[in-house]
Amino acid sequence: MIQTVVVSKGETINSVAQKYGTSAQSVRSLNELDPGTSLVEGQTLVVNTPDNRYYVQPGDSLYKISQTYNISLQQLASANGLSPNSQLNIGQRLYVPVGQKRSIESVGYLQPTSDPISQALLNAARDNSRDLTYIAPFSFEMKRDGTLKEPPIEPVIPIAEQNRVVPMLVVTNIENGSFSRSLATSVLSSAAVQDKLITNIIQTARKYNMGDVNFDLENLAPSDRYPYNAFLRKVKARLPEGFMLSTTLAPKTTSTQTGTHAAQDYKAHGEIVDFVVIMTYDWGWQGGPPRAVSPIGPVRDVIKYAKTQMPARKILLGQNLYGFDWTLPFKPGNPPAKALSAKGAVDLARQNNVAIKYDSKEQAPTFKYYDAQGRQHEVWFEDARSVQQKFNLIKSEGLRGISYWKLGLPFPQNWVLLRNNFNIAKLR
Repeated sequence: MIQTVVVSKGETINSVAQKYGTSAQSVRSLNELDPGTSLVEGQTLVVNTPDNRYYVQPGDSLYKISQTYNISLQQLASANGLSPNSQLNIGQRLYVPVGQKRSIESVGYLQPTSDPISQALLNAARDNSRDLTYIAPFSFEMKRDGTLKEPPIEPVIPIAEQNRVVPMLVVTNIENGSFSRSLATSVLSSAAVQDKLITNIIQTARKYNMGDVNFDLENLAPSDRYPYNAFLRKVKARLPEGFMLSTTLAPKTTSTQTGTHAAQDYKAHGEIVDFVVIMTYDWGWQGGPPRAVSPIGPVRDVIKYAKTQMPARKILLGQNLYGFDWTLPFKPGNPPAKALSAKGAVDLARQNNVAIKYDSKEQAPTFKYYDAQGRQHEVWFEDARSVQQKFNLIKSEGLRGISYWKLGLPFPQNWVLLRNNFNIAKLR
């Protein structure tokens, strides 16, 4: 049985394996740990315990455990001779009956930074394809004349086909490296350019055997709200049978929200497109003060609002596979925080001999350390505990699935837990 465990001070891979009734090789394999790797206090691991055994971890409750393993609270309590309100003790052993996993859809974004695409990114696409419904090369940049600038994705297509993954054609208004408001306005104000763009999109989607067209238009002028909705309706009407249409949306909590997200109309998108990807991350971002990248409270608030505007079955929750390392003290205009993977964050804590803490409000791991120049740093990232909170949110809110930004950032526990929580739909 797969479960998440939190490493205590002084524990080793061997002692963890012995404690949970598994093998050191199994622990290393599930967590992609090299032989001889030392563990970090506060680090999370996934382990495979025998005979449906579950060992209570800090912060656990019967309700949280029942959510994770897709069974009812009453069923879990009864199987262990407990009342549903029973208090649990850390290390207490429970029996967890087999639950019924539901199917969800998953998206993995892939961002080539070189041409040809690097072998490391191709390996990530191949390794993660078993856990993906869609793969989304980022991105096809629309041009002011209605043409598309393509990313180098040719080697990705056979990987998708071999693993029954649907390629997504992600169209953006990126120009000269950033989302361009004037580019979007230019396209959305010209029927002729739109018609040419849609024709090129359909031809490109057919060329690469893509099954979904996704629009990720950001930094739009508020006045482009209704032209964008009208454009999406035009695309939907012209897409041949068998093609889906989706959009990527910034996080919102009200329909009257102002600023760069005002033009993204949740209600209209929910009516027009087949599904949406909501970017429920970047509360902690490179240019801002240290904070969890996707704190559970704000993420939940966005999803709750989205469900008032569209059916839950159309919503994919966005999940970051990255964290950030900020240099303190934070001041606006400082150099941006450094991005790092979940695995890279744990490696950094190990190198600096510091324990990883877990913020119960944000539901995210964090730590601080001093660099060689004596500067203090603050790190926030994702681990097995934080991602399980998002999986439980997907279940409790009945969402369509999850979308990852982005492949190529090592986070082995995520993929183990994704399979443990859900069946991943394959549409081909």
